[in-house]
Amino acid sequence: MLRLKSILTLLAAIAFFLSPILSSGFNGFSAGQFPIPQVDPPVQPAGYAFSIWGLIYLALLAGAVYGLFKRANDRGWDKARWPLIASLVVGAAWIPIANQSVFGATVLIWLMLVTAVLALLAAGKDDRLWLRSPIALYAGWLTAASCVALGLVLAGYGWLGGTAAALVCISLALAIAVLVQSARPDTPEYSLTVVWALIGVIVSNTAPLNGLVVGLCAIGIAALLAIVFRTRSTASRA
Repeated sequence: MLRLKSILTLLAAIAFFLSPILSSGFNGFSAGQFPIPQVDPPVQPAGYAFSIWGLIYLALLAGAVYGLFKRANDRGWDKARWPLIASLVVGAAWIPIANQSVFGATVLIWLMLVTAVLALLAAGKDDRLWLRSPIALYAGWLTAASCVALGLVLAGYGWLGGTAAALVCISLALAIAVLVQSARPDTPEYSLTVVWALIGVIVSNTAPLNGLVVGLCAIGIAALLAIVFRTRSTASRA
């Protein structure tokens, strides 16, 4: 059964890796998908930040290959496999749905986030590079992306203004990030990925300057980096 789960993990990672290639791809929600068109929304990072998906796809695929051939029967790996499989299977179907339904995509990306975080929390302490790091990159970006999707829905349907939606959803992302990083202090890649997203949000809000959003992101970056450095210092003294 352990080997079967490692095979299923690899198949799910392959399906996830191929999803943008076999589909029409995803370049973000179009402004016209919302009753209130979302043109340059404050909650969304600058376009370059999304390039991290390339690293995430490759890291997850490499980790799944390593897990099958080197750690198929390892209990520390096995505990993370079911939630990771669930997240990757949903993720493989996400792009076609996102191109058709904002609400459907938002629900699914939150499901991806929850299962990815569960996988990260369940992963064993060994093989950080091959096991925890890929999942942490994935879960970290999903933390940002799921909150971005929620912010776009809140602003796009007129439930909040653009800046208010950004402030609420960035705060939510930071709260999630602090909780997850505190629970998994041995994997700082998670917070560093969230920081990458926050820097992208700052870049997208500098011209014209949105001081509230930029300020919140700067505070969030400082807080997450403080957690990372504190936990590393504690670990080095242990």
